[in-house]
Amino acid sequence: MRDFFKGFRMFGQGLGFLLRSPRLLLIGALPAVLTTLLLIGGVVALAFWIDDLSLLLTPFADGWDAGLRTAVRVAAGVAVFGAALAIAMIGFTAITLAIGGPFYEHIAEKVEDDLGGVPGAVESSGWRLLVMGLKDGLSLVLRSLVFTIPLLVAGFIPVVGQTVVPVLLALVTAWFLALELIAVPFYRRGMGLKERRRLLRKRRALALGLGLPVSLLCLIPFAALIVMPVGFVGGVLVAREVLTPTAREPHEVR
Repeated sequence: MRDFFKGFRMFGQGLGFLLRSPRLLLIGALPAVLTTLLLIGGVVALAFWIDDLSLLLTPFADGWDAGLRTAVRVAAGVAVFGAALAIAMIGFTAITLAIGGPFYEHIAEKVEDDLGGVPGAVESSGWRLLVMGLKDGLSLVLRSLVFTIPLLVAGFIPVVGQTVVPVLLALVTAWFLALELIAVPFYRRGMGLKERRRLLRKRRALALGLGLPVSLLCLIPFAALIVMPVGFVGGVLVAREVLTPTAREPHEVR
């Protein structure tokens, strides 16, 4: 639990850093604004059609008792919406990172310069950051589906689907979100997704301590505009923490 609370504190330290640098907070909010507008449209559409989706997914319940049929379809709707939110959260970070690559590169550089800099930092163009962000983001979204789809199915189970499943979805979302939030410091060192996954696996609690508050706070309408740049600053701190033993090893971006 010590690592979990350490990750949580690093998220708080990210907020403190940006409150002392309002200009960086504004810069970091711009990509989140664009992504928020895009995904809000998708979530609103899903909410509008959720009843029809529940009916489509549960044809087997047509002849059941009305009470049981309603319970199963409510469970299906909750499961679909929860899985969609989890995927949207992971996708939100991937899209935001892709759009805001140069913005977050600037923020990460400023934060790391204040913390002592990055010896031998690898310079990347805005286009290269965009391509890497899209590639890695797509990979993480696809990997997340391996977990969210079974959880979606488990959401049909009464009681468990409305208690255990949302908790597991939150943890899965936090893990993949943390992998996205630490991306820029790794790119600056010439390291890609493979190294991120390898190093963060050793500090899963640290990753969850960062990813969980970001994922939960982003459920609050428009909170992502502040939470995302704060999360990326926290990601710099977490990245430096996990990179300390290997910061001087040569790597190539994958």
